[in-house]
Amino acid sequence: MNEERLDARPVHCPYCNMPFDLVVDASQGSHETWEDCPYCCAPIQLRIVVSPFDGELEDVLLGRDDEVL
Repeated sequence: MNEERLDARPVHCPYCNMPFDLVVDASQGSHETWEDCPYCCAPIQLRIVVSPFDGELEDVLLGRDDEVL
């Protein structure tokens, strides 16, 4: 993990709709992963999109575990 590349994004859980800050490590490049909601503990599917040109975080998509991102 590269601490200079950490980016906190305000998001809402797709299950309970509670807001929380999601910390994303952009040094990993674009990827998909899972994170549990800090409130309801439901599994959230994440798609992290990082620019291949400058390595900047472009987008963070969240979805339920039964959705296709």
